[in-house]
Amino acid sequence: MKASCPMPERFILCADDFALSRGISETIASLAASGSINAVSCMVPFANWEKDAPLLVEAARVRDPRHGPLHVGLHLTLSSERPITRMSCTDADGRLPGADALMVMAHRRKLDLTEFRAEIDAQIAAFVAVRGAAPDFVDAHQHVHVYPGLREVVVDAVLEHAPHAWVRNPGDRLGAMSRRPFIDKAIGSSLHAAGFRRLLSRRGVASNRSFGGHYDFTTDYAALLPRFFAAPSDMHVVMCHPGAGHLDGDTIADARIREASVLAAAALPERLARIERVVPL
Repeated sequence: MKASCPMPERFILCADDFALSRGISETIASLAASGSINAVSCMVPFANWEKDAPLLVEAARVRDPRHGPLHVGLHLTLSSERPITRMSCTDADGRLPGADALMVMAHRRKLDLTEFRAEIDAQIAAFVAVRGAAPDFVDAHQHVHVYPGLREVVVDAVLEHAPHAWVRNPGDRLGAMSRRPFIDKAIGSSLHAAGFRRLLSRRGVASNRSFGGHYDFTTDYAALLPRFFAAPSDMHVVMCHPGAGHLDGDTIADARIREASVLAAAALPERLARIERVVPL
């Protein structure tokens, strides 16, 4: 089965990590309601998911139609956190390997892909159970969905359970990456994603063709944000991580607060118009 729906808009500004904490969820929902972002990626293994999801329903209800639709997707959580299903690669605390360890396992073909497929299916089911519909798009925490072996499993699951969803590709063209900040981080993501675009195209899965948002979580976000939109393709995704509060273990909590403040300053259409006056998009 092949997906047939194209990407929804040329520019997608997506807030990741909805349901990681109540403060993060409330912040993201507020930005969605005001039109500051047009996509939200949700982490369903967390206990907050079911109780926080109504925030997105309300955000979509009050959102100005002139700001376009709100796209709600699944942020597959396949690294560092506790899975929904029982998995043999979890540690004594029940957590999955971190992204780096998972990458090594993937390249060494040490992942039990049957277990990962079951976990992906469970996360899609948890999304559908609460939202009443399949996700509009699918990506993954720390971009691990592009790792060898996992990428094929993710695409199979999307085609079975969410055939109209698009899938985030964190890779991009070298020339485009060179026009945005933190090219080293962008190149790292692109190396991990090598061949992913071809896989998606071959399987008929829609995807973005350019990607921005990489930075060190300390540099001035207000100065960086416009630059993330440089050198866009016909379908350009920018990731962001707004939030509030200080969740234990959240190493980017301060950056989340700064991002939220910057993002709240303008609706996305207004922001894009401002950027285009300086740099044609």
